[in-house]
Amino acid sequence: MTVILHTLNTSPGSAGFTDCLRVIAAGDALLLMGDGVYGAIADTAAGATLQASGAEIYVLTADTAAAGVSNLIKGANHVDMDGFVALTERFTRQQAWY
Repeated sequence: MTVILHTLNTSPGSAGFTDCLRVIAAGDALLLMGDGVYGAIADTAAGATLQASGAEIYVLTADTAAAGVSNLIKGANHVDMDGFVALTERFTRQQAWY
């Protein structure tokens, strides 16, 4: 099984967000950054879909702070830029979504 690090930089409801959620699989990792962090807000349809994906969910801490997002889905992991780099080292296949 090939696992992929997906980086998502677009808000829920956009084509990029929808396309990413259609192809993400269990075992993959998803890093939400930029407007993508809005997808990890708890008690939303987007958040529920992310939780059901089976993927590891990460949010870029600086972007959640900039967006004022603090009520995140259970299991969302905060990472800083060093954590982002560590994810790129761990997952050799990557896909960016905009």
